Amino acid sequence: MPASFSGSPTTHTLGFPRIGSSRALKWSLEGYWRSAGTDDDRQRLKQDAAAVRAEARHWHGEAGIDRPATGDFSFYDGLADLSLLFGQAPARFGDLPNDLDALFALARGRETATETVAPLAMTKWFDTNYHFLVPELDADRPFRLDAGRYLAQVEEALAENPAAKPVLVGPMTFLWLARGASAKTRLARAPALAEIYSALLAQLAKAGVEWVQIDEPVLGLDLPPEWLAAFDPVYHRLKTPGIRLLLATYFAPLAGRVGVLAGLPVDGIHVDLTTTVDIDALVDRLPAFKVVSAGVLDGRSIWRADLGGLLDRLEPLFQRLGDRLWLAPSCSLLHLPIDAAVEDQLPPVLAENLSFARQKLEELSLLARGLADGRVAIGEAIDAAKAARRRLDEQEGRVRGDRREAVARLTVDEPARASAYPERARVQRETLGLPRFPTTTIGSFPQTDEIRAARRAWRRGELDTSSYETRMQDEIATVIRAQESIGLDVLVHGEPERNDMVEYFGEQLDGFAFTRGGWVQSYGSRCVKPPIIWGDVARPKPMTVRWSAHAQSLTDRPVKGMLTGPVTVLSWSFVRDDLSREQVAYQLAAALRDEVIDLAAAGIPAIQVDEPAFREGLPLRRDRWGEYLDWAVRAFRLATAVAPDATQIHTHMCYSEFNDIIESIAALDADVITIETTRSNMKLLDAFADFDYPNEIGPGVWDIHSPMVPTTEAILERLELALAKVPADRLWVNPDCGLKTRGWPEVTTALEHLVEAAARLRGAHPGD
Repeated sequence: MPASFSGSPTTHTLGFPRIGSSRALKWSLEGYWRSAGTDDDRQRLKQDAAAVRAEARHWHGEAGIDRPATGDFSFYDGLADLSLLFGQAPARFGDLPNDLDALFALARGRETATETVAPLAMTKWFDTNYHFLVPELDADRPFRLDAGRYLAQVEEALAENPAAKPVLVGPMTFLWLARGASAKTRLARAPALAEIYSALLAQLAKAGVEWVQIDEPVLGLDLPPEWLAAFDPVYHRLKTPGIRLLLATYFAPLAGRVGVLAGLPVDGIHVDLTTTVDIDALVDRLPAFKVVSAGVLDGRSIWRADLGGLLDRLEPLFQRLGDRLWLAPSCSLLHLPIDAAVEDQLPPVLAENLSFARQKLEELSLLARGLADGRVAIGEAIDAAKAARRRLDEQEGRVRGDRREAVARLTVDEPARASAYPERARVQRETLGLPRFPTTTIGSFPQTDEIRAARRAWRRGELDTSSYETRMQDEIATVIRAQESIGLDVLVHGEPERNDMVEYFGEQLDGFAFTRGGWVQSYGSRCVKPPIIWGDVARPKPMTVRWSAHAQSLTDRPVKGMLTGPVTVLSWSFVRDDLSREQVAYQLAAALRDEVIDLAAAGIPAIQVDEPAFREGLPLRRDRWGEYLDWAVRAFRLATAVAPDATQIHTHMCYSEFNDIIESIAALDADVITIETTRSNMKLLDAFADFDYPNEIGPGVWDIHSPMVPTTEAILERLELALAKVPADRLWVNPDCGLKTRGWPEVTTALEHLVEAAARLRGAHPGD
């Protein structure tokens, strides 16, 4: 193979983080929501957002990216933006215009003196930790185009770089993800939606756009045959003079999709090479004019690329395709922090191995240069990446033989509780003495400014440890008193000492590291800062026991110990890439197992092990589900099976459709599972009813992601719906999720309503 080839690959991106440096958009959004919402407030928000977009364009230009993405920015969520762009706001909102306040109404709901309008449901974007707002389609509401906000973004980018490439979620993905109508009805609307896309593409052509990226990640799912067959006629309707279409699919391998993709009337195909091993099968079938975009850099990995290894894979492709080869990250860089260059507090051996969104742009340009000019042109960068990884692999703690041997011994046999659920339930009823329809919360209580200030002062050394712990104990006492006053049955300590449900545990486990500015958008203005798992995991000492024991000492009512489960810690961290996720999960489970032992020994009568990420870890293709579910269930049971019969094990799950994995959820064998069901109006309980779930269930009756406070009557109505699906002696009453982001006034009122609703339910259904 020659050292270099003629031509040069085009570099482009599929999307970029939209929170801005130092989370600028977050602070601007939250300031706007707190304000009076005047025209001046709205203008300031728009100016802040324009600055975030300008910053992203600057970084693309600095790295020399040929076709930066545009149109991917949203003030809250791109799917909600599309709902407004296509005139598909649900009828309960009335006839909304496509403006910011309409977007925020879809996202957060709307409350007036006379009515409460529920927001759109929210769920995970495929197998990522980004939450999107689920579009709702009314069968009789026609599509109509209102593209002013979207076109303004595109024109803003074109003014700076005429080669900018607009991005749109594709019509088939939009319809598949939408709710409010049957799958058959949604598919029947595909031709009409395609006409709207075509009209939008015509406007983009008029604005001077050449290429448009259409994202169809739904191609990574096990779609019904009729949905796959619909792609061809839909994309024939999208053909627009002057516009070239790049269809992008990602997150899953091409298996079974090559024929569909190769035959589509588009001008290029983007393939996620981090999940697809054999791209030649597609290249072989594409006509000579079509572009192939190689998603070669993992858009969800924070690790520095092996440039030499990637060139080994790309050089044969470049030899075949020449300038028909485009280079890109595998998916949008939305799922990464912005800039690793700010991480000046990490050990150098770790910092030099990081690659965030800005660094991915630089690596993309290096790969293009290596292909165009030969790898000798980037030889120093190739050698530097290899040397950095070698130093990390040699770092103490990267591999701990004793830990790996201990975990291997624990996983020889399948972990299981000492007794089956019916016997445990009998023992727990005697021990806990709970009423019918027991009330509890999911764990966290409001993180006030005072709590955050104390934590910051302690971390900076401005507050000594003893004083900090006293403040946290005082806060725990406040939370316990509040719960007793409200009348909750099973209490929590409120988690004032925790910054984040994953980060808190990672800070106390070996093998973790933490960034200073590694923020990633979760939804809206909510950002998370995932820890980095870089070495073998171990628990040097107990992590939560003293806080839980202190809380239990303050009350005669049972207090739950609160842990984050192994699969969620894994899923919500940036994980090392030199060890399987399964093995990392077992290491985490072994550490949590030790914590469960210590909590039970300290007299904590109930322990909640949260697994909100359990379903999101599923591979997108069903033929790979079995392997994942086997080890995910095993990891949870490894952490919890050691609990005595009298210790009640709870778990909590969010944003999940459980029908297709209900047997695996039952296999977790938690005594109580709490789930989010408010936005679905208890429909998510169908899976538990149809399967005849054997253990106890707490369906959420208060949507804590909305600022609206539920009435007692609304909660009681939801509980009556739940009773149609869950036996009364196994039904719990609780919010959808933790209360960290809510304020005390609304928390107190909502929980009082929740307790009152449970009391009324007991009166209506007294039992034996």
